[in-house]
Amino acid sequence: MGKLTVRALRAVLAVVLAGTVFVQVGMVWVLVTGSDPEDGSMPLTALRVITILGMGSVQVALVCVWRLVAMVRRGTVFSHAAFRYVNGVIGAIVAVALMWFAVTAVNAPGQRDDPGVTVIMGGIGLAILGVALIVLVLRMLLAQAVARDVEATQMQAELDEVI
Repeated sequence: MGKLTVRALRAVLAVVLAGTVFVQVGMVWVLVTGSDPEDGSMPLTALRVITILGMGSVQVALVCVWRLVAMVRRGTVFSHAAFRYVNGVIGAIVAVALMWFAVTAVNAPGQRDDPGVTVIMGGIGLAILGVALIVLVLRMLLAQAVARDVEATQMQAELDEVI
């Protein structure tokens, strides 16, 4: 991975992290001060709490990706230490999907006249879970690569011993 690619990815990660922190601070501020500008037609407190938790999940994924990029840059990504961060990304994606399903459940009573919105929101939640499954498949590929790397190291050691 080139230096420019790493810098660009880290810049994007930093901007997204700052944005999620900004959203969280705004949501917490509204919850703490009680200065809700809305008319109360929706259960906004529940949606704000879900948003705060969802942003926390996104932040976990961002930090894990940052650490994985650092490992790629150092050339240590094909090690057992990388699994901790890949598992973190998978867990964060699943948590975001669960938060989305919670938003869908909170929003559903207001959609009685048009239940298609709730069905679409449920489909989006399933798509988010699909992303977690894709990352899980990538984790399995990483496991195979780590196993091959260990095997190659052992074979190189044996070959060095013979020579």
